[in-house]
Amino acid sequence: MIALTRTPWLRHAFVALLGAAVFQANAGTAAPDAADAQEIAKEAYIYAYPMVLMEVTRRVSTNVEAPDPNGGIRAPMNQFAQAAAFPDDKFDAVVRPNADTLYSSLWFDVTREPLIISVPDSGGRYYLLPVLDMWTDVFTSPGTRTTGNGPQQFAIVGPRWHGKLPVGMPTYVSPTAVGWMIGRTQTNGVADYASVHKFQAGLKATPLSAWGKPGYMPPKGKMNTQQDMSAPVEQVARMDTASYFAMFAELMKDNPPHANDYPVLDRIARIGLVPGQSFDMNRLAPEMQAALRAAPEAARKEIAQALPRAGSVANGWRMIGNPIGTYGTDYLRRAMIALVGLGANPVEDAVYPFAMTDADGKPFDSAAKYVIHFDKEQLPPARTFWSLTMYNERQFFASNPIHRFAIGDRDSLKYNADGSLDLVIQRNPPKGAESNWLPTPAAGSFSMNLRLYLPKPEALDGTWKPPVVRRVAR
Repeated sequence: MIALTRTPWLRHAFVALLGAAVFQANAGTAAPDAADAQEIAKEAYIYAYPMVLMEVTRRVSTNVEAPDPNGGIRAPMNQFAQAAAFPDDKFDAVVRPNADTLYSSLWFDVTREPLIISVPDSGGRYYLLPVLDMWTDVFTSPGTRTTGNGPQQFAIVGPRWHGKLPVGMPTYVSPTAVGWMIGRTQTNGVADYASVHKFQAGLKATPLSAWGKPGYMPPKGKMNTQQDMSAPVEQVARMDTASYFAMFAELMKDNPPHANDYPVLDRIARIGLVPGQSFDMNRLAPEMQAALRAAPEAARKEIAQALPRAGSVANGWRMIGNPIGTYGTDYLRRAMIALVGLGANPVEDAVYPFAMTDADGKPFDSAAKYVIHFDKEQLPPARTFWSLTMYNERQFFASNPIHRFAIGDRDSLKYNADGSLDLVIQRNPPKGAESNWLPTPAAGSFSMNLRLYLPKPEALDGTWKPPVVRRVAR
């Protein structure tokens, strides 16, 4: 057994935690003027957004007594939910889902003790198990790229836990007590489901106290019959100001800020948001309350506007590079990624070129027809696989007659004689090109993501660019 408290890197975590405690006691109290208060309140909303969205997503995702036996994506805390099939047009738990991999979702709470994760041999199949803290930073990502495809075990440990683990057990210290593992396993279409299910069945989560004890049965989850089960991103958008910041304040008690957050913590303390302390808006001065009430609209507008400005544009595609997955102090980027892709991977695992307009800069119209032409040398450079996914105005899949929400290199595509490829984007089936057809929604606008898993260097350094999306005559 090894004592974690003796390891230098954990001592640093404890020092940071002590620093947070000192901050709580000594936070400045100088009141800002009205204009500064409004700016700070907006910053506070943006800073808090990922954690609040994570918490609402957690409540929806774990509001069951047991994992869904039919392969849904909900399970109690510290238990895996194993998706048995790709999401469909009824899925709204997470925005912009993929139809390339089967999800393995684990919401964990390691406040009291570590959780030991067992992973079977993947047999060469690509998978990844990114683990997010409550601020949405990916602090580790076991899987094909990082740890390989062989069988493995590792422990997730909370930031305040003291104790010992089995000798030699690889250990990941979560910056927050609660977090989310959102695993993805390569799935080559419906015919591949059974093989993926075998791998998923080998993913196990066991509390340290039950480790090595045969017959462990996880406890039943607790259901809240009053829990709103609608789309989390839409729930957060509807939250009133007092509830939003009160939830955030409570979350910070058990989920400490990152070590580089002190400047923003100093600022938000001036409007009454102090780590470790509950928040009651009614106790604030009227001008502070007014500033906080004005914050959601201004902040949401800024978050939404951050997407069109993020990264660079190449042939109409928004190429969003780092930071994704880990954000440092780029709180606006972190909030924007949470809004449009909660659980996004670091770019080394996947890149997601994003398109909302055609070659002329006009928003996509689901009633129109479009073509994406890839020259042979322009096909997406991915070491594993790539896909193109369609989303409606709500950032979810849209119903269509063939239940196709994504298309990619694992489908039976028809290539041109010179090795190039044309993908057809329209509402109705294209005569003679059905194999290359990605249906648009029944109404409204839409957007698309290319996904490149294990991207090659040219996809990361900007050498490769996706082709334009051209609108064609009816």
